[in-house]
This record gives sequence, structure tokens and C-alpha cells, in this order.
Amino acid sequence: MFQNKQGFFSSIPPVTKNLIIINFLFWLATIVLPKAGIDLVQYLGLHYFQAKSFNAIQLVTYMFMHDPGSIGHVFFNMFSVFMFGRTLEMVWGSKRFLIYYMITGIGAGLVQEVTWYFMLRDQIAHLTMVQGWETTQFLLNNIITIGASGAVFGILLAFGMLFPNSQIFLMFIPIPIKAKYFVIFYGVLELFLGVGNFSGDNVAHFAHLGGMLFGFFIIKYWRKKGFGNGSYF
Repeated sequence: MFQNKQGFFSSIPPVTKNLIIINFLFWLATIVLPKAGIDLVQYLGLHYFQAKSFNAIQLVTYMFMHDPGSIGHVFFNMFSVFMFGRTLEMVWGSKRFLIYYMITGIGAGLVQEVTWYFMLRDQIAHLTMVQGWETTQFLLNNIITIGASGAVFGILLAFGMLFPNSQIFLMFIPIPIKAKYFVIFYGVLELFLGVGNFSGDNVAHFAHLGGMLFGFFIIKYWRKKGFGNGSYF
């Protein structure tokens, strides 16, 4: 019985396995460390670039932070990494997969910064004029994005491009969907939700699209250089 479990875990490629472990460790830390007065989300989550709490390294660290109030956020992100990332790592190799994961995650963060800029610039100017820069800073420091979803959407995009006709089964939908249609549907849905900017929706939809966008251009570049497997949809 122990050998079977060991064989299962040893079958997961190293980068995929370590990404899952690291994300869960950081998630546990966001629950435990606040008791010692350390708020990891505040330190490592991605802040708006004009906020005092912003640090460029947050473009990397934010993707290892997840909602400490629910296991669902980190679980479903890491489940996607496990389901699709391990296949990409086996096809690309560990080094290239890690590069892809990090670039798509950072790219998603950059897109989120741009999105914030266009959403907030008029409000920031007005609030600063009326109540002063210190009040504006207080509000800006509480705008934070966390999660690996940008990199995860990059992984989904890559899987759809490399294995467009693979069958995917979604929970509660007993009908298989080809990977290429699944990716297109998700992309269109995120665009709709992002543009709609629905009240009460605190999901960074444009960051998700940013992960897919950066992933698309990475794969295009690699193919131009003669590297890659699979086909485009």
C-alpha cells in the first residue's frame, strides 16, 4: 500500500509537484503567521504600483498567495496544475515548464496592474484632490490581488494548443469537451466577466486573460524557434 502511494507521488514531475507543495505551504502560512502579527497577504500579495506597499517582487510572490479564508481557492488552482501542468512538464521538460509558468504568472500580474490603472486613475485623481494623498494611499494599500490563477490559465491555454482534441470531462457535465473548445469558452467567459465588471465580482478576470495572452505569445515564439510539440487549434 505504501509503495503504491510512493509510486503515485514519484510519477508527478518535480516542478509540478514542488509548485503544489509550495503553494499549500504558503497557504498554511497565511493562516498561521497572522497569529504572530505577520500578514503574508499584505506583504506578498500584488499591490497597485502607486501604493506605498507595492514592491516589484510582488509580481512573483502574489502567485503563491491564496485566500486564507477558504481552501477552495488554492485547491482548485493546484488541482489544475496537477491535471494539466504535469502533462506539459513531461512534454516540455521541467526547466521550460517552470519558465512558462513564471512568465505567464508575472504577465498576468502586469496585465492586472494595467487594468487597475485604467480603472482607478480618475478615482485616484479625484480622491487625492478632495481628501489628500495620504487618504488615497490608505485605500490603495488595501487593493491586493493574490493567487496562481494567471499562471493556471496560461497552463490551460498551453494544453489546449498542444492537445486541442483531447477530451476533458467537467464536474456535473457528463459530456466530454475538446480541450480547444474548453479554452476558447473560458477565454470568452473571462473577457465577458472582465468587461462587464459586475457588482460584487472580486475576481481578476483580466489577469486570467493576461496569463493566457502571455502563454500564447510564448508558445508562438518557441514554435518560431523550432521548439514545441502538438498543434494549434
